[in-house]
Amino acid sequence: MRNHHPIRAVLFDWDGTLLDSYHADAQAYLAMFQALGIRWGIEELERHYSPNWLRVYRAARLPRARWEEADRLWQRFYRRQKPSLLPDARKVVRQLARRFALGLVSSGDRSRVLRQLREFRMSDFFAARVCSQDASHRKPHPEPLKLALRRLRLKPAVCIYVGDAAEDIEMARRAGVRAIGMLGPFPTHRRLRSERPDALISAIAELPRALEQF
Repeated sequence: MRNHHPIRAVLFDWDGTLLDSYHADAQAYLAMFQALGIRWGIEELERHYSPNWLRVYRAARLPRARWEEADRLWQRFYRRQKPSLLPDARKVVRQLARRFALGLVSSGDRSRVLRQLREFRMSDFFAARVCSQDASHRKPHPEPLKLALRRLRLKPAVCIYVGDAAEDIEMARRAGVRAIGMLGPFPTHRRLRSERPDALISAIAELPRALEQF
């Protein structure tokens, strides 16, 4: 894995990589589907899940004219949930912040992600924070990650991205950034493995050691 460019920055996905949010996410989706009259349960959601929720809307055959309504409903139902950080997430982030610049690139709504960062006292760790409203394209398009790199003033070759979905790995590759996949709580394992990330971990606690091979 080693090359002539040692890692200077580690960038993270948020949901499913640092935040244990699948239950909260899924419950909000199921309530949203019911409110919209869509006959989807957990099996359909798991089969079609993507961090790019527009892909979920398309799979559910939700008319584009109702996407904004779906967004509002999902956010309303999500606010009833209280997700927590994944085990060791804070410890690992604090440890890596001593050695690397850190960034966050999430598909999540900016107000929600920034609120959660404040609640978990994680905001100060990340020198760059990019959420869904910050870029005109969503994962797996490379624009969100490239924006974070510009904010960090670093080249792709000295950065690595950590995420739990196939879209994370594709985004990193398209941005020229090496990628570590994490087998998190979301139903993304099969597609994540199929993208063949540069390294694969089963928990965030394994990340510091995984970084040693780069």
